[in-house]
Amino acid sequence: MTRLPISPDQLLLRSFHAWDQGWFLLTAGDFAAGRFNCMTVSWGSLGTIWGKPLAMAVVRPQRHTYGFMEQADSFTLCAFGPSQRDALRVLGTRSGREMDKVNASGLTPVASAAVASPSYQEAELVIECRKTYFQDLDPAHFLADYIADCYDNDFHRMYFGEVVALSASEPYILGG
Repeated sequence: MTRLPISPDQLLLRSFHAWDQGWFLLTAGDFAAGRFNCMTVSWGSLGTIWGKPLAMAVVRPQRHTYGFMEQADSFTLCAFGPSQRDALRVLGTRSGREMDKVNASGLTPVASAAVASPSYQEAELVIECRKTYFQDLDPAHFLADYIADCYDNDFHRMYFGEVVALSASEPYILGG
């Protein structure tokens, strides 16, 4: 996949669709050391906080990726085209504790431009983030009734990361 480096202001993204329908691949760890894990995610956000472009992703503590998110100082979020949907399904339903799910997915991990966590050759959009903040969801703060129905005492940890590098294929580039 041919991607070009872009600034956050150049990113053209249907954000709600990208998370809910398109899915992202969240990856944390160290590509050079060969120690990383990934998982398909559909909950998160992109925006500006503390004067910086930030991405936020959530991970439940029982997920294998959680340990990698805890140890790593960075993470990546990668978006793919429809042809990679089956790969994302494997990466979202199988555990890296039990198998080499990246190999099973057929995706190709590659070094990222600015962070230790890998990205993927086939990705159409790569968002590279340096972790800046985390917060555990607290059920005492749930204001809407439907939120508690999403949990069985396994509340997500939210990870915020400053976007330090972006690369994108043409459909994601404003004016592209």
